[in-house]
Amino acid sequence: MQHGGSHRGSRVATNARLRSPRRPSPIESVIEHRIGNVTLQLTVGDITNQLDIDAVVNAANAELRPGGGVAGAIHRAAGPGLAEECAPLAPIAPGECVITAGYGLPNPHVIHCLGPVYGSDEPADKLLSNCYRGALELADHKQLSSIAFPAISTGAFGYPAAEAAGVALRTISEVATRLEKVTVVRMVLYSQGDLEIHTEVLDELHTD
Repeated sequence: MQHGGSHRGSRVATNARLRSPRRPSPIESVIEHRIGNVTLQLTVGDITNQLDIDAVVNAANAELRPGGGVAGAIHRAAGPGLAEECAPLAPIAPGECVITAGYGLPNPHVIHCLGPVYGSDEPADKLLSNCYRGALELADHKQLSSIAFPAISTGAFGYPAAEAAGVALRTISEVATRLEKVTVVRMVLYSQGDLEIHTEVLDELHTD
């Protein structure tokens, strides 16, 4: 099985729902940074309530099943159709991503990424980078204009928040300059503390 930006299982169900015009998400505060033609946004919020985003990223398990954390929240919001479409696409390996329809979510698509378990899946930084790179490239390939990520692997998989933020933001900054269709990349974070960590890392990355 290939790692990284694998597009295996990249079919999209015909019942993916498109919404136009879209209402803006109920975001209290957003930190924005421009990278070429891409606006990178950092915010605290609910990944299942990003109303203006084409694809949300699921921090998935290998079997693409409902579980805890982000995966559980996304599957609950999407409904049983998501698990049914995911079943034949599993298993996926760390660093790999696949795309499905959004079903009951307010987004036409979900991109499922399996992040590394910290201290177990190595090299963890490369595998985590592959998740962000693969999801961005897949969204661009599907001609989507916006994507929202959670902080992959920082929950039950134990990746330290600051280290994960560095990998995520470096990868997004690198890939953003090559994107042709994606113009908004949003990091939807769990807490104000997480937002502060990501903001500090972003400032360090883009300080001359």
